[in-house]
Amino acid sequence: MQTAREISTYRRHWAERFGTAPFLPMSRAEMDELGWDSCDVIVVTGDAYVDHPSFGMAIIGRVLEAQGFRVGIIAQPDWHSAEPFAALGRPNLFFGITAGNMDSMVNRYTADRRIRSDDAYTPGDVGGKRPDRSVIVYAQRAREAFKDVPIVIGGIEASLRRIAHFDYWSEKVRRSILLDAKADLLVYGNAERQICEIAHRLAARERIHDITDLRGTAFVRNSPPADWIEIDSTHLDTPGPLNPPVDPYAMEDYARTRMQGAPPAHNVVRFERRVKNADRERSVIRLPAYDQVADDPVLYAHASRILHVESNPGNARALVQRHGATDVWLNPPPIPLATKEMDWVYELPYQRQPHPSYGKAKLPAYEMIRFSIAIQRGCFGGCTFCSITEHEGRIIQSRSEDSVIREIETVRDTVPGFTGVISDLGGPTANMYRLACKSREIESACRRPSCVYPGICPNLNTDHAPLVRLYRRAREVPGIKKVLIASGVRYDLAIESPEYVKELAQHHVGGYLKIAPEAIAEGPLSKMMKPGVGAYDRFKELFDRYSKAAGKEQYLIPYFIAAHPGTTDEDMLELALWLKRNGFRADQVQAFLPSPMATATAMYHSGKNPLRRVSRTSEEVIVPKGLKVRRLHKAFLRYHDANNWPVLRDALRRMGRADLIGSGKHQLVPAHQPLGTGGAHEGKRSGSTNRPFRTQHTGLPTTPAVRQASGPRKRHKA
Repeated sequence: MQTAREISTYRRHWAERFGTAPFLPMSRAEMDELGWDSCDVIVVTGDAYVDHPSFGMAIIGRVLEAQGFRVGIIAQPDWHSAEPFAALGRPNLFFGITAGNMDSMVNRYTADRRIRSDDAYTPGDVGGKRPDRSVIVYAQRAREAFKDVPIVIGGIEASLRRIAHFDYWSEKVRRSILLDAKADLLVYGNAERQICEIAHRLAARERIHDITDLRGTAFVRNSPPADWIEIDSTHLDTPGPLNPPVDPYAMEDYARTRMQGAPPAHNVVRFERRVKNADRERSVIRLPAYDQVADDPVLYAHASRILHVESNPGNARALVQRHGATDVWLNPPPIPLATKEMDWVYELPYQRQPHPSYGKAKLPAYEMIRFSIAIQRGCFGGCTFCSITEHEGRIIQSRSEDSVIREIETVRDTVPGFTGVISDLGGPTANMYRLACKSREIESACRRPSCVYPGICPNLNTDHAPLVRLYRRAREVPGIKKVLIASGVRYDLAIESPEYVKELAQHHVGGYLKIAPEAIAEGPLSKMMKPGVGAYDRFKELFDRYSKAAGKEQYLIPYFIAAHPGTTDEDMLELALWLKRNGFRADQVQAFLPSPMATATAMYHSGKNPLRRVSRTSEEVIVPKGLKVRRLHKAFLRYHDANNWPVLRDALRRMGRADLIGSGKHQLVPAHQPLGTGGAHEGKRSGSTNRPFRTQHTGLPTTPAVRQASGPRKRHKA
């Protein structure tokens, strides 16, 4: 793996003399109290400002403050005019724009494109406090407020839209968000390295448009540098003959060029099929142009495959994609943070509370994480529907034990309302702490999308001993009554370490443990890159055994996805029957949401499988599209809801499975319909519930005793 400058070693900016702000200022009055006449950097965010390391704006703000810069926060501004974006004055260096911890479209709309009425990242859980496509809107308003100030966009929304991407909400391929936002620079992935370098270089009076060598960034240029070698992406993965037979990788669209006049000047480049290792640092892969992927789903799937193949920081090359007359250039991913750097970032002086201006208003997202500790970043699972790998990468970045223990003590001693329970020690995946490839050389050369699919890689160290030691140290801290694990457990990894499952079951579960099989049929599992149900069964056996040995009645709560690419009606029927046999009743269900840049989204849009070489004749993927089939697949997950019985009966008859209609134990839905039911779509409920699943047991045949015990039990909320 390549090395990078340690982020805590920069010479601090002169403004460090102002010291540490209690909270990063959100008003001129707060700036005056700090003695500031201006901000060096202003972060605009779609979330309410919570000074906690689970919130991106807090991490970036505190990291820049530790570099000596004065950082202001504009949180959830009224976007209908530029005035709120001028509230803190003109920033000396740049505006940093983010939609917040969530993509604004995912935050605002359900998987069926219905508007949500709530927003967990807003005081009072009020919806509608941020615009759709927040990064674009905020960047445009910031530009209106101060025309000449550089604009840097980042966060999950910008990161997942860094190239041409399929947009589920408009059902079309949109161009890079860098162009729509008219930003100067896009930062993707975890941004500490990039943001420190950008701030110091701008402070040294370097022009933003000259910062083109920084990993983890994307920018616009008219043509590639003369000394770079271009690699045609079709030489790496051939999509097959095109119709009409035009060159999809031309520097311009010739038909449009003839209509619009002469093309802009650019260097003549040479394409190479093979590049020597010595030349890799100055080689760039040209993806199909925006116009081509917008018009051709097969080329879109091809481009998606290339982007994911070129995602390992140890061997990734730069990518370039033509958008009209300009190129969007993506530098390779950032080098992951070392343990020392992770400790430094998470031990900065966060207040671990919302900004005082919110008063006593409740922030659900904060309430959920205020007693939690992040111990790692990244995920090497590679689940195709998930955005973690595209954003954080698949190299696990772990903190030291001592750093985590110090933060637990900080929570114990400083966070109001702490009762002695740490709600989570986790990250994207609970049990990937300190897991990595056994060889740095192999890791740097690897191009696999997952370390655990189709099976666990023999080069992967699966030793959970460091995590077990951390758990034990954490629960021995004076004043700590319990340490819970709320992050999702990767159970196919956990069964490699029975000692970990024992520690987890006997000391760190509050009655229920959430895990995510997502599906049980091979069709959808192969498109998700998830393990088979056999791994779940083995984990459940260990979990039950150790829970019983500790005298505890505990339950697994499985999560499933409806309507994922690769899923047939028969697959969902099989899952519904499995749920009924095992006594699970879902109160809330999750339908597949095609997030930008995810591999499963490329499947959804193209009907092709980008996990393999993509061509005109390559594997076709079944894609459940349309409201009718999505509702049916969700109805299978909620087979017990009488409102779903009419649509399920119709489906069972159509599938030739009318034998499953009736009141027998082996049957799925009754033949009768209770009065007043069957009219609401997807079993619409009148009340709300905190439990995604009601479970009578952990998977054994139903017994009256278990049924009686299960009624009032509530799932622990982190």
